[in-house]
Amino acid sequence: MATEKLDIMQTIKDGVQYGLKNFFPLLLMVILYAVTVWIPYLNIGTTIGLYKAVIGIGRGETIDPTSIFSKDNFKNLSGFFLLLGLLYIGIVVACFFMFIPGMVMSIAWGFAVYFFLDKKVSPLKSLQLSYDSTYGNKWRIFLVGIVCGLLIGIICGILAAIPKVGFALSAIAVVLACAIMVAVEGVMYNFFSKKADEILNQKNNDPACPAEPVVEAEVDEVIDTVRTEA
Repeated sequence: MATEKLDIMQTIKDGVQYGLKNFFPLLLMVILYAVTVWIPYLNIGTTIGLYKAVIGIGRGETIDPTSIFSKDNFKNLSGFFLLLGLLYIGIVVACFFMFIPGMVMSIAWGFAVYFFLDKKVSPLKSLQLSYDSTYGNKWRIFLVGIVCGLLIGIICGILAAIPKVGFALSAIAVVLACAIMVAVEGVMYNFFSKKADEILNQKNNDPACPAEPVVEAEVDEVIDTVRTEA
């Protein structure tokens, strides 16, 4: 079966639509995050809340700014930190083989946190899902970022050239662009989320595939291994 390709222009178009739709809720969410980010432990939940907001925006939903304080954001923090550790260590190791492998892996694993939070799978499984679902689309993901960057740069440059009000207009454009870029990432995740569902369904229907391990058990196994080695 041919790999379904990410539509670059449609992704950007949807990102613009969803980003503008959620501009004020997202702006308020970011303000709440900035005000509380200095509070230990709470800042972990609010960071996870931001990730979840991206998922909702990408599905065309209108987000609730106060959702970053939801108690659900504090579930399975051990798995969240394990995932971040595996993610960043893997990318750093890939960078030792020159810059390109590191960039490729950062794209391939770029949606792992969203899969972990959305699909409720283990850290290792979320990395694998991100890698498998983006197969054949990594260059398109890269091009989405390039096209968005060029468009934003051109628009801001034109606005900045307007006498007297150029700086203010370009500053507003940058803020709007940030909301749009968040939405674009959410739209891309929504696309790959559907592909991941197909992958999960295929494996669940295949008796030869082993059952998905429980996340907490996986974390405990890693901790026990470290203790044994120590």
